[in-house]
Amino acid sequence: MYVVTGGAGFIGSNIVAALEARGITDIVVVDRLRSNEKWRNLAKRELADIVAPENLFQYLDANADSIKCIFHMGAISATTEKDADLIITNNFRLSLALWVWCTANHVRFIYASSAATYGNGEAGFNDDSSSEGLAHLHPMNAYGWSKHLFDRRVSRLMHNPKACPPQWVGLKFFNVYGPNEYHKGGQKSVVAQIFPQADGGNPAHLFRSHNPKYPDGGQLRDFVYIDDCVEVMMWLLDNPQVSGLFNLGTGQARSFLDLASAVYRALGKEPYLKYIDTPMEIRSKYQYFTEARMARLRAAGYVRPFTSLEDGVTRYVQKYLAAEDPYK
Repeated sequence: MYVVTGGAGFIGSNIVAALEARGITDIVVVDRLRSNEKWRNLAKRELADIVAPENLFQYLDANADSIKCIFHMGAISATTEKDADLIITNNFRLSLALWVWCTANHVRFIYASSAATYGNGEAGFNDDSSSEGLAHLHPMNAYGWSKHLFDRRVSRLMHNPKACPPQWVGLKFFNVYGPNEYHKGGQKSVVAQIFPQADGGNPAHLFRSHNPKYPDGGQLRDFVYIDDCVEVMMWLLDNPQVSGLFNLGTGQARSFLDLASAVYRALGKEPYLKYIDTPMEIRSKYQYFTEARMARLRAAGYVRPFTSLEDGVTRYVQKYLAAEDPYK
């Protein structure tokens, strides 16, 4: 049995699809579906159960002998969430409780960290899991801080094998895009947000640069296609000897102009862009550059190439966003 917290969400539902593609039928999703269209992320999947988050540990205890791995993707992921107490309860304390449970029950644990832990990037993007290395990072919002807080706790625990699950992996996801993110509203990838404008022949809006080092549209991000993220996690399942904290991006920063242009060209159109001022409320915290250093994951043995920006955007647009049924 495999448990995926946040399994109806973006990354979680793609993990569920990958597990099912491997012939695994005992997949348990832990999530709240509520009243939006999020349930469609799971509509094509065969599941053993869907468990409400408040019943998670009761369910785990009742099925402890059957659970092989927990993929912990569940979190409050909105970088704009202001309730820090709520964020800590969901993102830090729940993660720590799952770590303790997996340790006690000898269950593998793969969890979502975030590139938001790097803050404005001044300290670089090196996925150093030492306490000293992590201490140099300063996240700029409560979401990033909550992920960083858990990474720092793990950094203390990892030196004692008796205090760790048999396999543990934290993944610092960079800018992930791909199918099943549609429920995220303003937190959707720029690809998903631009697509309706491009498809309708209208201009897409990008933020104007307020940093003289970067031209308008030249702000850089490490955009990584969801299939690559899932491939890494399936590789980790196949390599239980690998534990650690790893970046998960492509290792190559690309501009928002490149990204937006790829959306239009995937539709057979020329880019049609307009620039707007970055809102004042986020301007002081705006990141102009992110790029994952991927040497640690490569050194751990992961050798598969990552999808190029153009290929990933084209696949997403043509296979999903432009399709009658956009769900994986």
